[in-house]
Amino acid sequence: MNQIYLEKLEYNKILEKLSSFCHTYIGKELALSLIPSSDRNNVEKTLSETMEAVSLIQRNSAPPISEIDDISFYIKSIESSKAISAKALLSICNILEMSYELINYFSDFKEAEEYFVLNNYFELLYSNLSIIDKIKKSILDENTIADNTSTTLSSIRRKEHKLEQDIKSKLTTMLHSSTYSKYIQENVVTIRNNRYVIPIKQEYRSFVKGFVHDISQSGSTVFIEPIAVFDLNSELNNLKIEETAEIEKILYNLSSMLFPYTEEIKQDIEMIGKLDFVFAKARYSNSLNAITPLINNDKFVNLINARHPLIDEEKVIPTSISIGKDYDLLIITGPNTGGKTVCLKTVGLLELMACSGLNIPVSENSSIYVFDEIFADIGDDQSISDSLSTFSSHMINISKILNTATSNSLVLVDELGSGTDPIERSKSCY
Repeated sequence: MNQIYLEKLEYNKILEKLSSFCHTYIGKELALSLIPSSDRNNVEKTLSETMEAVSLIQRNSAPPISEIDDISFYIKSIESSKAISAKALLSICNILEMSYELINYFSDFKEAEEYFVLNNYFELLYSNLSIIDKIKKSILDENTIADNTSTTLSSIRRKEHKLEQDIKSKLTTMLHSSTYSKYIQENVVTIRNNRYVIPIKQEYRSFVKGFVHDISQSGSTVFIEPIAVFDLNSELNNLKIEETAEIEKILYNLSSMLFPYTEEIKQDIEMIGKLDFVFAKARYSNSLNAITPLINNDKFVNLINARHPLIDEEKVIPTSISIGKDYDLLIITGPNTGGKTVCLKTVGLLELMACSGLNIPVSENSSIYVFDEIFADIGDDQSISDSLSTFSSHMINISKILNTATSNSLVLVDELGSGTDPIERSKSCY
């Protein structure tokens, strides 16, 4: 379908509406890139998707789909057998867990014949409960590995905790001793350069033996690591290095569980995005009180109580439109602001929606034909100030349509000959 005609019929606004019902970035991309099809088989399949999703929501509520992270970079790492971060592992775990929930959501309906199309998508989902359980037990959040993930990590952290208590106890004793109390800027133990220190008044820095790690912005306070805790701080830092090495080992072991399943994970991402898009079509359909139209082979359009999808349902006046059975040409006349343009756009836009696999706001038994192209010359070029150029642009467009349209095309023309003198317009019709 030509992008110019899609824009004239405001098809892009339909896609924006549709994308607002998506949860994932993939679903939104699919919605915003949706193009009407001129292939009847494809139209039937995509409409079936929507119809099945509407039915499933009615019978089983909305599926458990929420936003997912873009993990393409993480996938490349595990494809290369490299370790990934805790945050990356949690993101992949979320995808596997969502796949598991979706499989359960559909489990009661997978044998139902009326969900033939959706079953093809749900069947492609993969999950692994043992991997999900291991990651969730090992990683508390993107910055924290659980103590009991390994005996080594647990032992290291116990030693760290004891050392920290010993260091704080020694420094607290110094802070409250009569010897050091007059040197202290503030009775608090703090950390600088990953070492525990105490704040000493600048003028007394030489009275406290130790190493200066920082100076306050005003220069009135120096942060000193007393000699008494130097060895303890060093031992603690060595334990921190051991802890980091053990965490890297744990992350590699967790990552290695995913190495054999990169293709399954990529397929999960694709299917979650696809299902998000399909169920967005269903939710959009419900918001419009729309139905799945019939598709005929006889090249006619019969829209019963059709409503323009971009106009408030409370304000729009339904219109029944039929063309192609008893006549191939329909001329709509009436006063200004009488709804002629809206009627034309309604026909074109509902045809585009149906051929995109979207339900349309019409009454039951409405029928559409899958045209090879939909052309539109609708006089919305208000930015052109010269009337002759407006008329010329319309004539050029009409000429292109006449040279391109086939017997299987739908042509919508609004105010043929507008933008010029009425007498000249009548001449142009001969």
